[in-house]
Amino acid sequence: MEISGKVVEILQEQSGQGRNGTWRRQEFILEIPGQYPRKVCIALWGEKIDQIALKEGEEVTAHIDIESREYNGKWFTSVKAWKVDKTQASSAVNEAPDFPPPGEPPLEPMEGQDDLPF
Repeated sequence: MEISGKVVEILQEQSGQGRNGTWRRQEFILEIPGQYPRKVCIALWGEKIDQIALKEGEEVTAHIDIESREYNGKWFTSVKAWKVDKTQASSAVNEAPDFPPPGEPPLEPMEGQDDLPF
């Protein structure tokens, strides 16, 4: 599953000792755009923390797994990222303008054609 949005907060890294050795986890908050933007807390584990090196304000697409576990009659859900792609923002400088440069007349429609789509 994939979700895309803006990294609005990076939480403090956590670590500990487990039966398989030392573990590391860092969570970040991803704001998903829309009419009513939503925020999702996503966890990165182990070496992925250093490989991805997220920064606040970056636009990313997170490839995630969602899992729920039961403990003492309560259910807990976690969202884990196994891959994060940073989105390349397009530069307005490199885009061609939609209007003629100053001093040049606008393009006229060809004879017999107008600019109406129908």
